[in-house]
Amino acid sequence: MNPEELGSNNKNGISGFYANGYTNGTSNGSASVVSGRSSGVALGLIDDVDLDTGDMPLPALLPESEKLPRFSSLGYRLFDANGNAVLTNDEREEMKRLAEEKMGELFDILRIDRNDPNSRETPNRLAKMWVDEIFRGRYEAPPKCTVFPNRKNVEELVISKGIGVMSVCSHHWQTISGTCAIGYIPGEYVIGLSKLTRIVDWFGRRGQIQEELGEQIASYLVELLKPKAVIVVIKSRHYCMIARGVNSEEDKALMITTAVRGSIAQNEAMRSEFLTLIS
Repeated sequence: MNPEELGSNNKNGISGFYANGYTNGTSNGSASVVSGRSSGVALGLIDDVDLDTGDMPLPALLPESEKLPRFSSLGYRLFDANGNAVLTNDEREEMKRLAEEKMGELFDILRIDRNDPNSRETPNRLAKMWVDEIFRGRYEAPPKCTVFPNRKNVEELVISKGIGVMSVCSHHWQTISGTCAIGYIPGEYVIGLSKLTRIVDWFGRRGQIQEELGEQIASYLVELLKPKAVIVVIKSRHYCMIARGVNSEEDKALMITTAVRGSIAQNEAMRSEFLTLIS
């Protein structure tokens, strides 16, 4: 089955429903289900994913009385804001149509008169924006990332910095905007630097918290490249702190997170070299 076909299996089922929010796009999307748990069968799937809690096992389960529905009113499986399930074009069109209707209802609740020419088509614009742009990483297959053999046995840091990060905070749906730097020490493979940008964008275009975004990117690169080490540093401004809440100034609302895998985790000299090179 092609990745583009996986979405049609998400109704009343789990096919195409990926742990940690990613797959390499080569899976046939199938999974075995025993007693409410799924056993991963493809790159990027975690064994024994609890179907009751979404993409990843939760550290503490909610009491049964506090749990919310895990299927939509139309029978589609719900999944984490930063997860991924590839949808067909028809499913996305249906999603936009229904979202436009609900956005219109929200305008009514907020008493926004759509006879105002600036607001007349806004529910439609919002529906398209969320499905096709802001949240597209939830519904699209992963970017095609050809890897190349490390023929010269490169054993030093390979770094790409200044990668744009555009996401939204899962808590308030406000913009997260910043940059990402990625460094890795090749194992058997290297990757074109433009693909690192596509990977960051694919994970970013979802509802996120920055801590998990870096971890998703790092884990994906480990699966894809089998490197000796990976480090991901994200520096972003969170408009849930700027536009609301504490109303922090933009230059003071910077959040920095790191995600580290492999030998660099214990090598302070290498970490210092990376941080110096990206500064």
